Amino acid sequence: MKLLHLFCNMRIFGVDLHQKEIMARQSISFTDPNDEWLKSQVDSKEYASKSELINDLVRQARKQQVQVDWITAKLERAEKSGFTADTKEQLLTQSKSLLNG
Repeated sequence: MKLLHLFCNMRIFGVDLHQKEIMARQSISFTDPNDEWLKSQVDSKEYASKSELINDLVRQARKQQVQVDWITAKLERAEKSGFTADTKEQLLTQSKSLLNG
């Protein structure tokens, strides 16, 4: 496994000049196949750095979790109530709205 030190390219007193967020420095380990995939994404110029890629993946996972939580809450509420007054079209519109952010 390879060790990757994640840190921001430009930091002044812990503030990222690009995102205006405080960024925590982390060290994490990857299997060789995962490290190679990360390198290929950076080499293809899709991302400027592994740190940028990892942060993007975490943002995507967080957004997906919000969607899963919303669906779970809807299902739990539906199971408790038995029925909904919303039409199929309204439910579809609500679902698409959430998925499209």
